[in-house]
Amino acid sequence: MGKNVLISGASIAGPALAYWLGRYGFAPTVVELAPALRGGGQAVDFRSETHLTVLEQMGVLAQLRRIQTGGTPMRFVDERGRQLLSLPAEFAGGDVEVPRGDLARVLYEHSLPHTEYLFGDSISGLTETTDGVQVTFRNSAPREFDLVIGADGLHSHVRRLTFGPEEKFVRHLGYYAATWQLPNYLNLERGSVGFNTPGRLASVGRDHRDAAKAGAFFLFAAPQLTYDRHDPAQQKALIGDAFAGLGWEVPRLLDSLRQAPEIYFDSISRADVRNWSKGRICLVGDAACGATIGGMGTGTGVVAGYVLAGELALAGGDHRAAFTRYENTMRAYAQGCQKGGDRTGKFLAPGTATGIRIRNGLLGRRALLNRMLKEGQKVSTLALPDYRSALIAASE
Repeated sequence: MGKNVLISGASIAGPALAYWLGRYGFAPTVVELAPALRGGGQAVDFRSETHLTVLEQMGVLAQLRRIQTGGTPMRFVDERGRQLLSLPAEFAGGDVEVPRGDLARVLYEHSLPHTEYLFGDSISGLTETTDGVQVTFRNSAPREFDLVIGADGLHSHVRRLTFGPEEKFVRHLGYYAATWQLPNYLNLERGSVGFNTPGRLASVGRDHRDAAKAGAFFLFAAPQLTYDRHDPAQQKALIGDAFAGLGWEVPRLLDSLRQAPEIYFDSISRADVRNWSKGRICLVGDAACGATIGGMGTGTGVVAGYVLAGELALAGGDHRAAFTRYENTMRAYAQGCQKGGDRTGKFLAPGTATGIRIRNGLLGRRALLNRMLKEGQKVSTLALPDYRSALIAASE
């Protein structure tokens, strides 16, 4: 097995995998459609010893602790701004919570010494040969790699080219979510405040770094919609239609949406791929087993990068054996984490007024909230292989 590995996607799983491959002597190349490293985004969290152990071994845990948010408390209010429910920071914050853009930057910087990055480009074709994979790009000249890894998220282009159309693997869970930045005109302190109507949530929270900025988070129930994922104007129109006529701060937040230069918009969905590899091509992170929100995909992607790189390093030239061991090690763990995403939309935006009242009433009871906090700490865990010791033993 050669050492030249192409990774599609420079968000989280891609740079994490590139870091470990570089440590084991591989030559990773990461191709990313965006013209530069993506900033912004919601806060993401790591939970459990499994996540923290991998971050510690990568040498990034201390750095992430220095930039962590400390968790994000949430308040829910009625149309007049009167508080209905307050949830503490630890309810959703995990062991370490950091802004997604900051995490991406840290992983990128740690992988950079041994990784080539191709921004503003994407894979247009994959042809597997006896000795490698011929890759054509949208902008760059064709190249050949020994292996290709799809770390390009729930809507993976590598998965589509290799395994088939998205609808075979991605299941819509009934909701759409959007985020964008705006001025902190409400002078919000730490945390977020949200307003529900049946099947809809409009919320806004202060930026973790800059008190003058805020981030909006909108979520709404809808059947699967047909739209262009690369057309922000079309996405803004869908959001505007879904929240038209609502009170509280919704009109002003929609005004900020129209002016926002960047927007994240996607369905809440999950991916389930029966086999994560085919020949010299393999999937990692959300491309293989992801959930848009609530499925701990960030932590799972970092762990998957550690496992896949370790198995490739141990494989002795047999990438098929490495891919099989990687999948056998990761699948049950990833699926256990993924289950949380199935409940996210219904929790944040219950479908009926009665559902909203029940959620608020139950979580307003301190004993039940404490029990849910304790249950939330019981996340899926994985006995991590010690690849460093195994490699040393194999070389003796």
